[in-house]
Amino acid sequence: MSILTHGFDRPFAAERTIRISEARKAQLKRIALQALGLLSMGSVLTALIALRTAIYVWHLPA
Repeated sequence: MSILTHGFDRPFAAERTIRISEARKAQLKRIALQALGLLSMGSVLTALIALRTAIYVWHLPA
């Protein structure tokens, strides 16, 4: 909603730049890598379940 009340005579940017400390950057990077690892493990688990189901269906008597 701030775009509606913002004047067009000045650029749309923050009033001050936000500086993130190196420790905070490292923490955010670690959290992002853990989230990516968790998502990839979920994908592998899903693929294994699908493979097991496909093998089970393949071996069903016709």
